[in-house]
Amino acid sequence: MKKFNLLIMAAISIFATACQQVIQHEVKSPDVAVINANVITFIGKDVRVLSERAVYILGDRITDVRPMTAARNLPESTRIIDAADGYVIAGFAEMHGHVPPATDFGNFPRRYADDMLYLYIANGVTTVRGMLGYPHQLQLKSDIAQGKRLGPTLYLAGPSFNGNTIESVEQATQRVIEQRDQGWDLLKIHPGLSLAEYQALAKTARDSDMDFAGHVPSDVGLENALKEGQRTIDHMDGYLEYVDALNQPITKQELAKLVELTKKYDVGVVPTQALWSTLIGAEDPQELAQYPELALVPESVREGWLGYYKQPSMGYFNQDQAKVQQQNRQQLLKALHDADANIIFGTDAPQLFSVPGYSIHHEIRKMEQAGIPLDAIYYYATVAAGEYFSEQDTFGLIKAGHRADFMLLSENPLDSAQALKEPLGVMIRGQWLSRGDIDKKLAEIRAAYQ
Repeated sequence: MKKFNLLIMAAISIFATACQQVIQHEVKSPDVAVINANVITFIGKDVRVLSERAVYILGDRITDVRPMTAARNLPESTRIIDAADGYVIAGFAEMHGHVPPATDFGNFPRRYADDMLYLYIANGVTTVRGMLGYPHQLQLKSDIAQGKRLGPTLYLAGPSFNGNTIESVEQATQRVIEQRDQGWDLLKIHPGLSLAEYQALAKTARDSDMDFAGHVPSDVGLENALKEGQRTIDHMDGYLEYVDALNQPITKQELAKLVELTKKYDVGVVPTQALWSTLIGAEDPQELAQYPELALVPESVREGWLGYYKQPSMGYFNQDQAKVQQQNRQQLLKALHDADANIIFGTDAPQLFSVPGYSIHHEIRKMEQAGIPLDAIYYYATVAAGEYFSEQDTFGLIKAGHRADFMLLSENPLDSAQALKEPLGVMIRGQWLSRGDIDKKLAEIRAAYQ
């Protein structure tokens, strides 16, 4: 009898706990509900469109995605956003972005940092991996996280490791430790390091549980960078040099070798095709000068970009071979995609004719021209980036528990990437920016830089 009573008591306790959880769930009504939406999501790498859905947001998190038939009895305190049969897609990540310093810097106006951050989110870019640290940039990251400034969620590389900042193995080691202790998220690799310096950096980074990413110094070479555990190869740096295909067409055998190495070491690749094509002189300067978004950056920045092609010596490579090199890059990107390599979306903004946020549209165009389907491009810009940062946060899908970062679009972006331009609104960590809010702020920025 005593055993029976204990069983009854245990059952009552379990039932009471379950009831309490239900009550708590009901009490935690969403702050915001986006209703009548078509939700674009992924199962693995397969895209799905879930029609007639409601997306619930509480604080900075998505708490539920449910059919409209089950979306009833929301309290009056819940803000309702009617998607009107529009499309919800996770916010994009800029995996090779640049973030201005939080204070006055060089010839940039004081407002420049906030304006560039806004341009990202105005185009649905809700996460940025900043790839070059500046003074006070960590404060900028903290201000955004605390809601003191508006901008994408930031993950920041510290000041660059390169041939000018590192002069010895000891200095490379010490600089890693300093950046770890200062709170930078990863280390930025630039050209100019010796192999010994790079290896010392890599070992200390591994011991410190820090990622290092970016370029491949020529004295290091692609295979050494992969062996040492570089987390991403940005701009596909070092690939064409490895097979001597900068100035001549790449062969199928060379493509196969590069794919094999990438897969063997499971390295991430951040292509930045549009920016690199511009840097090496493969683009038409007159077309670049017509980008309407140039009006949203300071005049000094515009003038510097417009003058780039008047100084050919500033090009990274031999411009006579730029078209061949860009074709090789496009073929390599397609080969990596076909082999299911780890590609993550990035544009290297703000850089030469690469305006924050707006640069995603040029990058998508280049990737499509390489033969990458739209659903794969969106996967690389959302889910793949979320997987990269899975130890830091959960984002990249329209799914319960993920950060409430997404775009609301009037048309299906799987039919055309044009649908991504001028979203009806952007949700950034649970804060809603309507089209009207965005247009008003863009007009202000444009007026400031005329």
